[in-house]
Amino acid sequence: MIESAATCLRDRLLIRLLSHLGCRVSEALAIKYEDIDFHQNTVSIIHLKRTTKLHCQLCGSPLAIKHRYCPGCATEITQTIKKEQEKRRIRILPLDEITLTMLKEYIDNRGIDKSTNQRLFTISRHRAWQIVKDCAMRANIPSLLNPETGKLRGISPHRLRDAFSVNAVKVDDSGDGLRMLQEHLGHSNFNTTARYRKVSGHEHRDWYQRLWK
Repeated sequence: MIESAATCLRDRLLIRLLSHLGCRVSEALAIKYEDIDFHQNTVSIIHLKRTTKLHCQLCGSPLAIKHRYCPGCATEITQTIKKEQEKRRIRILPLDEITLTMLKEYIDNRGIDKSTNQRLFTISRHRAWQIVKDCAMRANIPSLLNPETGKLRGISPHRLRDAFSVNAVKVDDSGDGLRMLQEHLGHSNFNTTARYRKVSGHEHRDWYQRLWK
C-alpha cells in the first residue's frame, strides 16, 4: 500500500528495499551497483550501525572504530585487521523478482555508471525518512500504537523494518525461523530478534485467554 503511494521509481524502490529486505535506512542508502548480483539474485548489505562491537583478534579486547592501538595488548590495529572486521559485518540477502526488475529499471533510467560503483541513492537519511512519511500520509496509513509504551508512533523507515520482522515471525516463529531472521536482520543479540514475538497487546491477550480454555 505504501509502496504504491510513491510518486517516482526512486521512492518506490527505496520503500520496497526497506519493507521487503527489512534493512536499515542507512544500509539501503549505502547500496552500490557492485553490491547487487543479478546472477545470484542477491544484494550485499554492509552493516553500518555504529554500536557494532569490534574486538582485537589477538587478545579479544573491545575496540573503538577510532582506535589505532589495542588498549589490551597495545598491538597496532592494522588495515588488515579492520578489513577482516568489516567482512564479518556484511550479509548477503536474497532478492525477489519484482525487486530485481525495479533495480534494473532504476539503474537503466538513472544512467548509473557501473564502472564508478556509485551509490544507487544520492539522497540524505533525512530525505529518506521524509519520503516514507509522505508516502504513508498519501496512503492514509495511521500512526501505530506501541504496545509496550502505549504511545502512537508515525510510519518511518524503521517501522517498515519492524513490519518485515513481525510478518516473518508470524510466518515462522520456530527456533530455526528466528535464527534465520536474526541473520537476515544482522542482529548480534538473539534477544533483539526474539522481541518481535511480542507482536501486539491483542495477541498477548489472545494467548493468555487460551491458557484457561
